[in-house]
Amino acid sequence: MMKHLITVIALAFFTMTAGAQILIGGDNIAVDYGNPKTYHIGGIMVTGTQFLDQNVLSTISGLNVGDSLDVPGDKISKAILNLWKQGLFSDVKIIISKVQGNTAFFEIKVQERPRLSSFRFSGGVSKSDADKIREKRLIEAGKVVTENTLANVKNAVRDFYIDKGYLNATVEVREVRDSVTANFEQILIIVDKKSRVRIHDITINGNEKITDKKLRRAMKDTKQKRWYKIFTSSKFLEEKYEDDKKKIVQKYNDKGFRDAKILKDSIYKYDENTINIDITVDEGHQYFFRNITWTGNTKYPAKTLDNILGIKKGDVYDQSVLDQKLFMNQNGNDVSSLYMDDGYLFFNITPVEIGVTNDSIDIEMRIYEGKQARINKVTISGNVKTNDRVVMREIRTKPGQLFSRADIIRTQRELAQLGYFDQEKLGVNPKPNPVDGTVDIEYTVEEKPSDQLELSGGYGANQLVGTLGLSFNNFSARNMFKKGAWQPLPSGDGQRLSLRGQTNGKYYQSYNASFTEPWLGGKKPNSLSVSVFHSVQSNGVSKSDPARQSIVIDGLSIGLGKRLKWPDDYFTIYHEISYQYYTLTNYGGTFLFSNGYSNNLSFQESISRNSIDAPIYPRSGSQLSLTLQFTPPYSLFNGVNYKTATDAERYKFIEYHKWKFSSSWFTKIAGNLVLNTKIQYGFLGLYNHDVGASPFERFYFGRRRTQRLCTRRTRNFSSSRVFQQLCYTA
Repeated sequence: MMKHLITVIALAFFTMTAGAQILIGGDNIAVDYGNPKTYHIGGIMVTGTQFLDQNVLSTISGLNVGDSLDVPGDKISKAILNLWKQGLFSDVKIIISKVQGNTAFFEIKVQERPRLSSFRFSGGVSKSDADKIREKRLIEAGKVVTENTLANVKNAVRDFYIDKGYLNATVEVREVRDSVTANFEQILIIVDKKSRVRIHDITINGNEKITDKKLRRAMKDTKQKRWYKIFTSSKFLEEKYEDDKKKIVQKYNDKGFRDAKILKDSIYKYDENTINIDITVDEGHQYFFRNITWTGNTKYPAKTLDNILGIKKGDVYDQSVLDQKLFMNQNGNDVSSLYMDDGYLFFNITPVEIGVTNDSIDIEMRIYEGKQARINKVTISGNVKTNDRVVMREIRTKPGQLFSRADIIRTQRELAQLGYFDQEKLGVNPKPNPVDGTVDIEYTVEEKPSDQLELSGGYGANQLVGTLGLSFNNFSARNMFKKGAWQPLPSGDGQRLSLRGQTNGKYYQSYNASFTEPWLGGKKPNSLSVSVFHSVQSNGVSKSDPARQSIVIDGLSIGLGKRLKWPDDYFTIYHEISYQYYTLTNYGGTFLFSNGYSNNLSFQESISRNSIDAPIYPRSGSQLSLTLQFTPPYSLFNGVNYKTATDAERYKFIEYHKWKFSSSWFTKIAGNLVLNTKIQYGFLGLYNHDVGASPFERFYFGRRRTQRLCTRRTRNFSSSRVFQQLCYTA
């Protein structure tokens, strides 16, 4: 009797709390709650479902045809509990629909919870915020809306705004019945962000060796509000704050206070929109390096390792400096690089503190050198457009060579310099095999668009100027006649093809085309470049009109480049021969003569060095270039008397020598802040003072008006050859 009483009480409590019901007995079926009766289940029917499978629900209930159970009894309550736990129903009932002797037939009546048709925001939520919240996929259309779902949505949206600094934000979630689709509903998310909470003051207690200012500066993302900090955010972000507390401890560690810790911290309200932060630190003692010894080193003596480490007895104990000198110096000047650049892939070093006396620490460097590893296979993956051979020829790690971390880093730099791949997604996966002492290396790349289309127009001085340019930076000339290669142009061989045209109609036209093969012959990085160009500038009248003023320039150039191995393999040398033919018709006021033609046959020698680490956003390295462009000294052997020669004779073959130097240095200051220092110098020289400076190939001061002024003054003071030379030298 007591057991049955407990069952009835439990069922009543469950009914009140969960909304489920047990209705034992249908029409004309009497049930004696004081005397439970045992029945065999003759059949189970599930009703009220709209989206759910009835057989699955029957199985979930735990009731099976043929089972025996007491009515009322525990099995009925467990069946309802099993269904209710699914979170899919707003009401669950179990009734006896029919009784035949000791056999009962049961009906499970359920009412499904509504499903989501859509959700929307209210309360000033911006479109970008709404999109970011939707990306979290808190709930999808068609899913059942439960109380747990609503709570999760509410908490997630509030956490989203707390992470943005809106600590006082409130979120309300409402269910709105869908008037179109039965048993569907919308979720309305009402957000009141309130004002963003900022930090009024950060107070640090317990610090004696490091000032408040330095500790606050160590906190990169948690800053106190000050009127003069225009570019610094003072919003409070809890996740960033936790990271910044670790940075305070790290600041102490860098100064040798390796026992430093934060004893406590508190965040409290200053006013409605600001908070204060109090942090109490325990600095501990400052420690210093004392004796550093090496064990297990057979390849390099301790003296060499000491020089690489660069830590002396008495230096402040700085764990970050120690790690940098052992494992991860960006310049490759660390102990690990020393070994790994010589094939010791399996190298390992463990610094062990073997003695701590007062404020001094003795460290033993325990080295496992292992054996040198040789490269077995080198593979490349991710290149869909670029041919394997184009990538493989830039790879410095070759099968059979000793493993070298420096070669891997250099390979990644060379792949980035190609411009075909996303430099941020270049990857390398060494796969060592300690059994045979080899390593397979896989380079992973992700291609990016490298071709360029330039279509531009501009209006000025009552003229419309249009430009059309096409640059194919991964062209393939050998596939031009290959079927199926035009997509839209044959590509994948790393060649460069450029076509460009610019015009403003009848006044100005310019056309040029160039082609570059970076690996002439395919075996060595010797480049071949060919370019042609044609330009016309006139006053717009027809060619047959005597009043026409024009200058026509036609040109051709051929160049050969080569990578050098000395002084280092960042150097390249380039040789070029070029020819320009100038035709002037009544074109006065700009050059030293108005009618005639000139030939410009020049040779160019250029040596350059490029060691920048990345083409898009360099953080280190430099670009240096020294170029000499010169013509044959015609005046020394052509027999022309230049003191009495006409302009047509004087400038039929122009002569000059031009020197140019440029340098660009990238120096990392802090983080991603980089200083770029540039120097440029140019000099235009003469072979014969009687000939004078070349009318073409001059340097511009920056404004054409200044250049023209220099031209006229030079003609007026033609006897002053020194002035003439300086005038056109930048």
